[in-house]
Formats: sequence, C-alpha cells, structure tokens
Amino acid sequence: DQFGFGYAIAKPRKTYLATAIDEYLHGLPIAVVATEAPGCHLDEPDAAESTAAVTYHNRISRIVQFHCVECHREGGVAPFSLESHADVVAHAAMIETVVERGTMPPWFAAPGAEEEPSPWRNDRSLATEDKRDLLDWLAGDRNAGDPSDAPLPIRFPTGWTIGEPDLVVQFPEAIPVQATGVMDYEHTSVELDLAEDKWVERIEIRPGAPEVVHHILVFVRSPGDESRRRRRGADDGISYWGIYVPGNSKQVYPQGYARKLPAGSTLIFQLHYTPNGTATEDRTQVGFVFADREPDYEVKTASLVNSWFEIPPGADDHTDYAKVRLPEDITVLGFLPHMHLRGKACNYEAFFPDGEQELLLDIPHYDFNWQLLYQLAEPRRFKEGTVITFNATFDNSADNPANPDPNAAVRWGEQTYDEMIVGYLEYFVPAGQGGDRPSLTGDREQTYFTVLDEDNDNRLAVAEFQKFGEKGRARDLNPVTSVFIFKALDADGDGLLTIDEFRNLGEMFRRQRRGGNRRDRDS
Repeated sequence: DQFGFGYAIAKPRKTYLATAIDEYLHGLPIAVVATEAPGCHLDEPDAAESTAAVTYHNRISRIVQFHCVECHREGGVAPFSLESHADVVAHAAMIETVVERGTMPPWFAAPGAEEEPSPWRNDRSLATEDKRDLLDWLAGDRNAGDPSDAPLPIRFPTGWTIGEPDLVVQFPEAIPVQATGVMDYEHTSVELDLAEDKWVERIEIRPGAPEVVHHILVFVRSPGDESRRRRRGADDGISYWGIYVPGNSKQVYPQGYARKLPAGSTLIFQLHYTPNGTATEDRTQVGFVFADREPDYEVKTASLVNSWFEIPPGADDHTDYAKVRLPEDITVLGFLPHMHLRGKACNYEAFFPDGEQELLLDIPHYDFNWQLLYQLAEPRRFKEGTVITFNATFDNSADNPANPDPNAAVRWGEQTYDEMIVGYLEYFVPAGQGGDRPSLTGDREQTYFTVLDEDNDNRLAVAEFQKFGEKGRARDLNPVTSVFIFKALDADGDGLLTIDEFRNLGEMFRRQRRGGNRRDRDS
C-alpha cells in the first residue's frame, strides 16, 4: 500500500503479497486474495466504426489543448504527453478515470452557476458540455476524424516567458533528488547583493528538473529581520513572495503593480520534490523583470495561520480555522489554501462590519498534490474591520489512504506527516507607505485574540477566553484558573476583554516563566 491514486507514503504499512504467501505456506486462509493495482488504468478500445459527429480532430483536440497540454507535452511537467491522437488513445482509460473523479484538470473550487462567467481568472475546470463530449468520445471508438478539422498546434516558448529578465538568480549548488520514496522539504538561500530597493513586475521560476518539482515557495528576508532564521522570510515567516506550482510558474502584474525586493535582501527557497523513479539533480533559476519606477500599488501575500490546533487520532471530519481582522482596506487578488496529507476540505469566508457574511472560496475536496492560487477575475476590495476566515477540515482516519499514521494526534509541523492550517491571501495596497502600514495579520497576541473572538465583535467574553486553553499553547489552563486570569486582565471590569487588555496576558506568562516554579500570587 505504499503507492496509490494521488499519494505515496515513505514505506509500506501492509505487504499483501508477502502476507498471502506466508498464510498459504502455513495452511491458513488468505485474508486478502486480490488487490487493486495502483498504476495507470489500461483498456481495450472498441474497434467498431464511429458514427458520432464528435471526433478527435474536430472537437476533442481543442478540449485537450485548452485544458491539458500546458503540462502534458514534450518537455512539460506532466509524466506523459497528450499532444496527439495516439497519445490520448494510449492514456484513454486513465484520462477517463481522473476526469470522472474531478482530479484533472486540476481545479478544486466548487462550481458556480453554469450560465454565469467564472469568478476565477485561471479557472481550469471543464465545462459540462466539454466534459460530456470528452467522456462520450473516450467511451466510444475514439475516432480521429478528418485531420483538416484540427486546430493549429499551440507553440510553447522554450526560454523565459516573461521576457528577458533584468536579474537571474540560481541555486548556489544543485540539490540531489533521490530516485524513490518521499523526501522532506529542502531549503536553500541566495544573497542578492542588491545595492538599492527594486520593484518587480514579473517573476518566473524555472526548475532545473521540473519533472520532480512539486512546488517551490520563495521568501524574502530583509537585512535586520529579527528572525534571521535560515528557513523563513520577513513578517510572519511563512508568507511567500513568489511561488511555483505545476501549470503556474510565473507571476505577471499589470503596469503600476509590483512586489518589493529590498536592498541587501536574501531569497529563501522551500522546495518540495516528488521522486519519479530516476535519481536526478535540480538547480532552479528565478528571473525578475524590474519596474522602471515605483509602482502605484504594492502586491503582498499574507497568511491566515493557526499553529496551535490538534487533530485527534482517528478523527475523520475534524475542523479548525484561522482568521484575520483587517487593520486597513485591502484589495484581494487571490487565495491559496494550504494543508497537508490529512487535508479534506476548506473554504474562505468574509464577515463584514455590517454583520453580513459571504463564502469567498469553497474547496469541497482538497488535494495536497496541487498548491493552487485561485486568482479572482475581478480583484475584490475589503474594508477595514472585515474578518476573513480560513476554515479547514481534516481526515485523520484509517480511511484516508495518504494518512501517515491514523493513530497519532496531529499538530503543526513543516513536514508532510505533520499538518498545517494556512490560508494565503494575495492582495495589494498603495505603495510607498513603508513602515507606516500595519501588518495585515498582526502579532501573535492579535492572532490569538482574533481566533478566540468567535462572534467577531472585537471583544472577548469569558466563555471565549476560556477556550484559550484549548486553542492556545496553555493546554493546562483549566476553566477555573482562566476565569481568575480573565478578571485580572479585565481592567475596566466590563466583563469583556479588548485587544489591549488581552495583550497583558503575555506579560503575565513572561513573569511566570521568570519566576520559575515559584507561585506568583498576583499572576
């Protein structure tokens, strides 16, 4: 059971054949007499003549070109090409399987009304008519039809697709990628040695071995960042600056919009490799095209993070969330949800200052294999005070075949056998305000406060505060003790905590730590 549809685990938990042989040799009943092969599906095509109007050249080739060949082509990131009739026929059964399951084309946002335009600029989903025609053709004799009906082939550029970069950055050394198994995330860094700030309009990431690169996150660490941690960037340490996922290797912003690359900064790369049977090396490059002036708007990424959750063993539908109260007006460009192997479903919601709420993005079936940025067709403006929530659902049961260990309680961690709750927001704000702008996600106290504020009124009642022991790091904080602490923090005695009152909790804990094991009556 080491490999299956859409997953691979580090080592098998069950060895069906060896077990069956051992049972046979000892005269025992064979418990599992057959298993399903995890490889590509094969079939025997129908040799009958077609009478259908839909053929490969007049219809199917256009569907495949539009939805598939960006990745499924010679030199593309997919494991095989679908550029010809013979290619499609050779993989017909597998195409049928993944299209029916909804895992290809890779697009997991819940569909809207069929008659309305998609709200997503990069929507890869198949229209109902396209899906029906493709599946009907695959189920039939897969007639090629008249080649004169074929569309012109799409020509993909072989060099930089963003134009000639002003700066190209390459890994200092190639990173070895093993032939098989599961690899931990790799990290490397490059000092840019920039003498002045640069504004970047176009970014393109070119993996040296795209066939084994699952995704790449790029972080920027500015000089003087307090963390100075090798694996993290500025701000909250997890908000990416650039991103590569299969089918999306570049970020291109319109004139007047750009990302800032500070003088003297360092690029931090987080790399997820997926071995494909052949050992290789990767030496990724990143190209930058600079703006010729300071832009009107700065593009940024923020992350809604919950790092203190716990998923119980065996839970098949466990939910938790992260959220932010916007400290200023922002305009959102897109959303990128991130969980690991136990991720089951997720969504983003907005709670507006007037009491209204709205579902912004719904992912009913999350797939860790795809780290997609869902880009809005029309950027969406949100007012200060709006609360945006990222809701995550996990399957930590034995019924999840990708689950590394259904018997373990799961908490935050960087490795895929751990979990994460991260809802990224890509947004823009007016440029040039520098350090005067508040951090979108705030500090640790603000993050805790916002998550505990279940009714989004920007105050904590005692019942909300009592959940700090469940959601926070203080797991031994019992309900009785938390009431005493609440009263100590409630300076004006109104039965509600403001963010300023809540911040004093940190000083309480710091005093307790400084006091060691001594009982501090005031604390």
